[in-house]
Amino acid sequence: MKKFGILATVLAVTFTLAACGGKDNNKPAAAEANSANSQQAEAAADPIKIKIADTATNPVLRVAKSKGFLEKYGIDADIITFATPAEGINSLFIKQADIGWGADFPSLNAVSKGDFSIIAATGTDTEASAAQWKLFVRDEIQSPADLKGKKLSTLRGTFLPYLWDVYLKDNGVAVADTKEIGQGGFDEAYVALKKGEIDASWVIGATLIDKFKAIEGVHELTDMSKTSVRIGGTIIAPNSLIKDHPQAVANFLKALDETSKYITANPDETADILFAETKQPKEATIRDLATNNWKVGFTQQSFDSLTNQKNYMVGAGIIKNDFNLADKLSLDSVQQAVPDQFTYKK
Repeated sequence: MKKFGILATVLAVTFTLAACGGKDNNKPAAAEANSANSQQAEAAADPIKIKIADTATNPVLRVAKSKGFLEKYGIDADIITFATPAEGINSLFIKQADIGWGADFPSLNAVSKGDFSIIAATGTDTEASAAQWKLFVRDEIQSPADLKGKKLSTLRGTFLPYLWDVYLKDNGVAVADTKEIGQGGFDEAYVALKKGEIDASWVIGATLIDKFKAIEGVHELTDMSKTSVRIGGTIIAPNSLIKDHPQAVANFLKALDETSKYITANPDETADILFAETKQPKEATIRDLATNNWKVGFTQQSFDSLTNQKNYMVGAGIIKNDFNLADKLSLDSVQQAVPDQFTYKK
């Protein structure tokens, strides 16, 4: 009888430990299930169909759509390709797109004139990003002083007039002693420089840099990291979209954050996706990823960059009517989406 009693006790303890162990082992799975259910609930609460303005060289939005990150959060997105981010932002005015992104300059220009707000920064305002902006000039231009009397490319609606203004002044050249030529995109600048119709052009992106390097009689003079100019990137949306779909905006930013992490971990697949969709060479995409992959959020540095750019634009008469920058920020969604990447003190 004692043996049966001992055996029963051992079996009871064994079953109890097994049951406890089973519960512990299921905790990670349960946590993942709860997280997935939470994400599905957020997406179901505010599904949306939107059009997003983009460029052919930016991997983030195309990977977000291709790999299902947008769909995961209830976002049915169409991506519309423009020659420059500034063109994409301008498309918001005619409702050709619902969300745009670009440097501080076109974003501020848009929010100063239209019913739009900045919803996040792209986190691309770094020294490394600045170094990617290269200045290509004709061979007779060996120093900034040689730019006097020359024709300078400025892509319409971009921050390049600001960059030229600062660069020339820092090097003792009067802007009035040069001629700025407005162009619609980098390809137009490339053709113009090759034909001798312009003398200098700022360029970014591995593919474009390689093309400009190959132009006979042209060389790289400097890059933007050697100037005092630092340009942030921002994402903007109509106030009506922000008001009517606040959860969808937060979901959109969450999807972009997950996408950027995926891109970092999968550069080769990212390059394959961009090649399949825009024919950008894979090696160029991989070279650009270090500076062309977003870290969505909003920091004090983001605010300071916008402030400096706005002050220049108002002073130069580009923005006719000054405004309170804080009134053009709608940051509740980014604070909800990526709280660890939101350090701006309102």
